[in-house]
Amino acid sequence: MRLPQSRPGSLDGSLYRRQGRQAVEHLFRVAAGLDSMLLGETEVLGQVRDAYKIALADGATGPTLNRVFQGALEVGKRVRSETALGAHAMSVASAAMKLAEQIFGKLTNKRALVLGAGSTGAKAAAQLRQRGIGHLSVANRGAERARELAARVAGECIAWESVTSVLHHPDIVVASVSGSEWMLTREAVAEAMAARQNSPLFLIDLGVPRNIAADVAGLYNVYLYNIDDLTGIVEQNRKSREEEVPRAEAIVAEHLDKFASWQAGSQAAAVLNDLGEKLRRERENFAVEYRIELERFAPDDRERILRLMDSLLERILREPSARLLKEREIREKLQDIELFRDLFGLGKGKR
Repeated sequence: MRLPQSRPGSLDGSLYRRQGRQAVEHLFRVAAGLDSMLLGETEVLGQVRDAYKIALADGATGPTLNRVFQGALEVGKRVRSETALGAHAMSVASAAMKLAEQIFGKLTNKRALVLGAGSTGAKAAAQLRQRGIGHLSVANRGAERARELAARVAGECIAWESVTSVLHHPDIVVASVSGSEWMLTREAVAEAMAARQNSPLFLIDLGVPRNIAADVAGLYNVYLYNIDDLTGIVEQNRKSREEEVPRAEAIVAEHLDKFASWQAGSQAAAVLNDLGEKLRRERENFAVEYRIELERFAPDDRERILRLMDSLLERILREPSARLLKEREIREKLQDIELFRDLFGLGKGKR
């Protein structure tokens, strides 16, 4: 899987690092909708699922990562089915549409223009159509993506070059042109407002960086909102779900304990397997070292002696193996099973 290149240091402040149990807990909380801008948001679970599919297809996962991501998806499903945390959960796009309804009321007699046909733009277009927008247009620098999105939402495709010339038609404009320096200027919006005789215009800027000049907000009857302005709706959404947080966190904790138990058991099984392999090699070395002494016995007796040695090795390992795999308390007391690897010279375990 190839990642897009970026300038050194350009992601500073945007990334953070988690390790071990903290990393697993973070992923579980994200999948549950607990660590999201919008508490209980549903989109993030799909993003986790898509990321896992990509990694799986590229052969970038192993037994541990598979278990972690499968656990995260199970956490997300349980939280959504067993709690009300995800009931009417808002995405950024749906929060923006709620804001539009607060300004205009019903949207059935309104016109909307979506700028950008990426993931966020597509979600905004779908939300507008779902809420019964009267007329929907889509524009994108790549015409093919604009046509595809317009077809999906039963909208009209607008040529990118003609955006400013038709800006007076929509009552709602959602801008989500990602990774671009493109900007809708105050001058362009002022011309549109003059053409629409200052009829109210609602602008939603979901672009990163911003797609609409901040000074546009100073124009009469122009309502400009960006992601930061959604804080009020986000907080209302969060407060209505806070009662469900303890139940969701209990599900996360349950699955986190299950993963920790599985991981400890998996590591213990690997150690015991490696120890068994080493003991068998030692038995073979013993047979070679004492070949002359063993040759004093008849062939059948030699085989019987070697089989008895194998049985003895299995008996030595049987009880500790069973207890390590079944008794969680013992695994927890071990703390660091790598100490056993060092003690018996087994080398580092596979991650």
